[in-house]
Parts: sequence; C-alpha cells; structure tokens
Amino acid sequence: MENGISNNVTEFILLGFPVFQTWHWSLFGIILVMYILTLTGNIIIIVIAWTDSHLDSPMYFFISNLSFIEILYTSVTIPKILAVFIGKSRSITFSGCITQFYFFFCLGSTECFLLAMMSYDRYSAVCNPLRYKVIMRASVCRYLVMACWIGGFFPNLFATFIIAKLEFCDRNIQHFFCDLFPLLQLSCQNTSRLQTLNFVTASAIVLFSFSLTLATYFRIIMTISAIPSIRERFKAFSTCASHLTVVVIFFGAVAFVYVRPKANTDFKLNQVLSIVYIVITPVVNPLIYSFRNKDVKRAIRKVILRQKMTHDITFLRYNKDI
Repeated sequence: MENGISNNVTEFILLGFPVFQTWHWSLFGIILVMYILTLTGNIIIIVIAWTDSHLDSPMYFFISNLSFIEILYTSVTIPKILAVFIGKSRSITFSGCITQFYFFFCLGSTECFLLAMMSYDRYSAVCNPLRYKVIMRASVCRYLVMACWIGGFFPNLFATFIIAKLEFCDRNIQHFFCDLFPLLQLSCQNTSRLQTLNFVTASAIVLFSFSLTLATYFRIIMTISAIPSIRERFKAFSTCASHLTVVVIFFGAVAFVYVRPKANTDFKLNQVLSIVYIVITPVVNPLIYSFRNKDVKRAIRKVILRQKMTHDITFLRYNKDI
C-alpha cells in the first residue's frame, strides 16, 4: 500500500473486473439491458398494484414495496458499475463511496426483512385462511413494512460511521462498488473489531430473516401436506414456490459473502456472487413474483387496452376536427 495517502484520500478508484478486461463491453451491454428490464418491470408492478382495485391485497402491497426497494437498490450501484465497465469513470469521491456503502447495505437489509414478512403473509394465507384478512389488515401491513425499513436503515449507521472515520493507505478498491471488505483492506488501521461487528450484524439480519422464512415455510408445507386433494395441494404450494425460490437464491448469495468470518479473502468469488444479488435477482423478481400471476397479467392487459382506447379516441377526435 502507498504510505502517505492516509488522511488525504478524497476519492477511490474502482478496479472492476481486471481479469475480464476484454469482456467489459459485453458485460456493459448485458448489465445495461438487465438494469432497464429491472426498472421497467418493477415500475409496472408498482403502477398496477396501486391503480388496480383487484390487486388491493397484502400480497401485492408487499410486492410493490419490494419493487420499490429493488429500483433503489439497483440504482445505488449499477449506474456506477456501467461506468466502470466502459472505463469512463472509475473514480468515486470519498463521500460518494460512503453514501453508496450505506444505502447499499440499508436497502439490502430492508429487502431481507421484507422477504421474511412476505413469507409470513403466505403463512397467514395458507395456514389461517379464515382469519387472513384480520391478521393481515392494512394497518398491520403498513407497520410491518415500516419495521422493515427501520430495521434495515438503523443497524448500519454505526458501522458506516466507523468506516467514515478510518484512515486509508490506498485508494484502489478491488471491486466494482464500495463493498465492505475491499474498503477494509485499504485501511491503515486494525479493522478486526469492525469485521466482527459486521459479521454479528449481518448474521443477525440475514439469519433472523432466513430463519423466520424457513419456520413459516415449514408450517406451510405441513399444512399443505394435510390437504387430501393433490390438485388443491399443488395449487396451494404454487402460490409460495416463486417466493421460496427467490429467497433461497438471494439469501444464499448474501450469506455466503457477508456471513463468513473469512469472507474478506475471497474477493473474486465475492464479485461473482455480488452480480447475483445486485443484477440477476432484481430482474428475476418481477417475472416470478408477478408476471406469472394471472391477476397481474389481467391488470397489465387492462392498462394496455385502456391506453389503446385513449389513443383511438384521441385519433378519432383529431380526424373529426380536421
């Protein structure tokens, strides 16, 4: 490391994927397309969930909030990742790096809690169908989402404050965004306590959320297995399968990167896994959560038909005036 840079670091350099330098333009194109699909898909879900009265249910309330998080979550990192891949702007200011770090982990933590709440919603729908509307009434759903946001943003404040006060001996970050372990590697100070704090915090957030999800799905599976009709059993499980798939992928990648005492040594592997929960999962979520759902398809067709009718009426009025 370069001694003498410490206390004078005003910006960092994001190195990206040095080993895939010749593929950076291809990665740029792929990630750009996936980012556009993520924004488009999640915006559509938010619009139809809040405008279609048939989607006025706790499940779609949670899904629309998840879509909002995904938009923010990807926008915190992907625009800068795209700039890094094409070599236009590898530098990021110190304050910009710390801000990116904070919001990335806050939004990721919020998503962990929200996925757990969505599993509780599915548990209530399958295991307590007669009391579902009482258990998951609108006020309860709002409080649960609020708790997810508070639980996501508050625990990361202390670690962010400590990192902002560290002295750095180098400014070259071996990653494509301001992740925790690449930042700690550049510090001139002993960061073992901070790594322990991060391990405890990440373990509490990820393991608590994942454990709650597993517990609810265990009860769901037990309830479904007691249904005599195979057709009804399959129908009940299909309402939860998509959510369970995303939970396993998202929590698996996040836990492997952050809930390991020696995770700071596997930078290349961490980069690859980061692509999973930063790029792949957000673009897959709208597809498996909503666009495979009949109610969402109907709502989208209704919006398209309404737009077509509006266009036709405007066209006829224009021709009449002529």
